[in-house]
Amino acid sequence: MSVPSSTYRLQLRPGFTFADARNQVGYLRKLGVGALYASPVLDATPGSAHGYDVVDPARARPELGGEPGRQALARELREAGLGFVVDIVPNHMAVPNPWWLDVLRHGQSSAYASYFDIDWSRGRILLPVLGDDVELKIEGSELVYYQHRFPIAPGTEGGTPDEVHARQHYELVHWRRGNTELNYRRFFDITSLAAVRVELPEVFQATHGEVLRWVAAGEVTGLRVDHPDGLADPGGYLRAVRSAAPDAWLVVEKILHPGEDLPQSWPVDGTTGYDALREITGVFLDPAAAPRFSLLAGSPDYHAVEEDARRLVTDTILVAEMRRIGALVPDGAEAVAELMIAFPVYRSYLPEGSAHWALAVERVKVKRPDLASTVDLVDRLVRGEPHGEVATRIQQTSGMVVAKGTEDTAFYRYTRFAALNEVGGSPDHFGLGVAEFHDLAAAREAGHPATMTTLTTHDTKRSEDVRARLAVLSELPDEFADAVERWTEKCGIDEPALNLLAWQTLVGAWPISAERLREYLLKAAREAKIRTTWTEPDEEFEAEIAAWPARALDEPDVAAFAERIKAAGWSNALGQKLIQLTAPGVPDVYQGTELWDLSLVDPDNRRPVDYGVRRELLEKILGGELPEIDDTGTAKLLVVHKALTLRRERPELFRGYRPLHAEGPAAAHAVAFARAGLVTVATRLPVRLASTGGWRDTVLPLPPGTWTDALTGSAVRGSLTAHKGMRGSLTAVPRVGELLTRYPVALLVRDGA
Repeated sequence: MSVPSSTYRLQLRPGFTFADARNQVGYLRKLGVGALYASPVLDATPGSAHGYDVVDPARARPELGGEPGRQALARELREAGLGFVVDIVPNHMAVPNPWWLDVLRHGQSSAYASYFDIDWSRGRILLPVLGDDVELKIEGSELVYYQHRFPIAPGTEGGTPDEVHARQHYELVHWRRGNTELNYRRFFDITSLAAVRVELPEVFQATHGEVLRWVAAGEVTGLRVDHPDGLADPGGYLRAVRSAAPDAWLVVEKILHPGEDLPQSWPVDGTTGYDALREITGVFLDPAAAPRFSLLAGSPDYHAVEEDARRLVTDTILVAEMRRIGALVPDGAEAVAELMIAFPVYRSYLPEGSAHWALAVERVKVKRPDLASTVDLVDRLVRGEPHGEVATRIQQTSGMVVAKGTEDTAFYRYTRFAALNEVGGSPDHFGLGVAEFHDLAAAREAGHPATMTTLTTHDTKRSEDVRARLAVLSELPDEFADAVERWTEKCGIDEPALNLLAWQTLVGAWPISAERLREYLLKAAREAKIRTTWTEPDEEFEAEIAAWPARALDEPDVAAFAERIKAAGWSNALGQKLIQLTAPGVPDVYQGTELWDLSLVDPDNRRPVDYGVRRELLEKILGGELPEIDDTGTAKLLVVHKALTLRRERPELFRGYRPLHAEGPAAAHAVAFARAGLVTVATRLPVRLASTGGWRDTVLPLPPGTWTDALTGSAVRGSLTAHKGMRGSLTAVPRVGELLTRYPVALLVRDGA
């Protein structure tokens, strides 16, 4: 099995190609990385900045350097001893691809008609691309509408553009009809991304043959599977991938809710790490702050906000999907929508996930007794044929409702504490106790020790360092609430949820340009769909939003507050990073985040990375420099370098998991654990720690042996004691304050281990 010691995610695009990635291989090797983890590399829509809109799965993307560039990168990585993990997209393809165009040209007689999930019973394929003016033209063998070009079926030529259009296998309609009338499955609400039926063997081979060839050749060592929740049979698909790539490291973008586990039948190494992100973020929060932040937010009921947001999605954005399922159940459209709204997780994988399905059924029957008989009918159909069409379509669509309703709507409406509003997060659960964190980490080691862990991705709502700074606010709830009320009186936004989100974002991402903040807030407002939306923008309200950043940035009180919490934010950032890098799982470092990174949601988190600066700073560390904790972020680079290098060069140290417990007046401020030959120590709640006198006489009993801090090179001092927690073995019991003299974290390695 090609399990990497760690991964480093690179966002490839026309401005950062295979050749550019090759130029970073030497740096990544010195940093300590185990494998390069690339965004999708198959041919995509021209100019695509992300690559998830594949148009040709049979070749490497020419804009990235094509097959020669891919092979050169693979060789460079192999020579450097690094793995190569590739992101693959089985659920959908961008519509301007040869297969789709062939279906438009030939209809059901196309050799590719079965490749896409089209409801042919509804007649012609509906293409919602038209605006208010319909001026079709004929150019050669194509119908043309502005930049859109559509093939003309053989034998249908002749006549006006409208007459030719009427003879086609597709119907061009106004774009507003897409959400309600679309007759092909898509990725979420994006009509330009058509779902692909990889459950069919011939489609699987056509879409995966090239990537699997790279795996078989040893050029790709791992695969990250995008959006498995959209597939008809995720388990069957993953078994097919595993059969074709038995030695590849295989992780899936499966977003787990608290308490949810991966289906045991999936032959994968784990998830892409959002579960670990939630847990690591949570342990740095003070749950005692929850009531004050709830009051500041107006005490909204999260579950009511979430339900309203999901209902908005089923009633407006995903109407076509609801209707397609409803047509399979007599008078079942409303019941199906209510079941989607009630889902406790993204998707219940039947029959394994029947408990989640049962909970949704029970919730709807309690809330809507008038629908009980129809819900029972749906339940019988789903349970009776867990792989039948009704069950499959409900399964495929539930994740869409949760993603668009909860993640992309409710998270922008319920803004009580923004650090919790993360992919896989639970905004209504304020923080995580240390004991619970340890239990979850131990469970990860026991169940999926090779799962990916992460703190920042291309999809996170805000970066790890923004969340680390926001965590400081949980220690200052009254001060922050008073400040928000004071600032709002001077220059608030006339929408309470967005106003609270804006102030949190401003101090969390400080310093930030007015332009970046403006673009973020406009996106947040449109996603919330309260005063403005992507399809119905409110120009007056958006003008207010656009003017706000410049006004807010001029407030000296805001700058002073942000500066005050900065150092504590750095402490949290170093703590959560070291925990992620040394706890069970395979840690991923998102591009650029080895230094401080105060990015927000995409596209902000996909800005170019200055690797020249990072190389220079890393060389100083390699030369023995112990950096200060300052604005350069070099201290974080030190933590990342030391931890990743240990992982790659001494993997035997990273086995097992045992919580360690500090003792003394400040014991609650330490998060510590031991692995086979190392100990991680991190500081939590640093503001309160400082205000109560620091570590004082707090000690941390260590496992037997003598220890050296890999970050500083310092030997650990502490009297040898027969400690009850260590089964009577002689062990060092150092003062935590002495362990953490230089940095708020320590990475101890047992001498001779």
